[in-house]
Amino acid sequence: MQGAVETPAGAIAPTQVPGPATHLVRRIARKSAAYVALTKPRVIELLLVTTAPVMVLAAHGIPNLWLVLATLIGGTMSASSANAFNCYIDRDIDRVMQRTQNRPLVTGALKDGEALAFSWTSGLVSIAWLWLFTTPLAAILSAAAIAFYVLIYTLILKRRTPQNIVWGGAAGCMPVLIGWAAVTGSLSWAPAILFGIVFLWTPPHYWPLSMRYKDDYAAVNVPMLAVVKGRTTVGLQVVLYAWATVACSLLLIPIAGMGVLFAVTAVLSGAWFLLESHRLYSTAIRAGEVKPMRVFHASITYLTLVFVAVGLDPLLHLPIPF
Repeated sequence: MQGAVETPAGAIAPTQVPGPATHLVRRIARKSAAYVALTKPRVIELLLVTTAPVMVLAAHGIPNLWLVLATLIGGTMSASSANAFNCYIDRDIDRVMQRTQNRPLVTGALKDGEALAFSWTSGLVSIAWLWLFTTPLAAILSAAAIAFYVLIYTLILKRRTPQNIVWGGAAGCMPVLIGWAAVTGSLSWAPAILFGIVFLWTPPHYWPLSMRYKDDYAAVNVPMLAVVKGRTTVGLQVVLYAWATVACSLLLIPIAGMGVLFAVTAVLSGAWFLLESHRLYSTAIRAGEVKPMRVFHASITYLTLVFVAVGLDPLLHLPIPF
């Protein structure tokens, strides 16, 4: 169909009204974007950053590139399933919290049934995919990660205890085990240390975010540490967990035979992470305005640098000279 619009010169020019095909394309694009948002893509990006480098370390060099791609695809589907289940289960509190009011189940971009179907489908496909194209152990670990995040963290821990993110964060550590298992078909002390790094890193990463959105969590009765204990306790716990994270990362040097690149990166990036953590605590015990998001962003950079070093160190073969 054509409409008409008056041009500056007074002439009548035809205008094109979008037809059914254009409307269909736009509807598909909006729906696709909603499904992507349901998976929490920024969370998945961080999970993938910890997967590929571990595969390089496990292979002591460049692993089979198809295996890497297959593992990342399976890991993406697995994390997408867990995050979508989380959005479905938490849709009641997401409608109240300011931080989550743009999620697709809150805005109506997706229906509850669509989200639930996507959650089950992506989860089952991820397990089958990893079983067929990587190793059975990787598939089993993927299933365990989904089950733990949905059943233990989202349904049991999140609304009941301020330690929710400590133990619930174990699900976010599973990609390092999945990456290692995809290459070797087994587990050992090195992936256990890598698991420990992410496990100990999760509280000082997430608790500053909970400080920033303390009122949101209080409004929906989610007992985040910042809600039930206050900023001084959170600041102290961030410092303690940050120290534990950096110490755990250094265990990789003797356990996995890491070299100069990893050692320097772990020490320098760890020192920066610790500095920001101590700065948060120092401000929290005084009357000043805390800036928890500095630690939040620093923690992301820290983990990224450490795991990039995990992947590059085996390729450079620069042993520590002592």
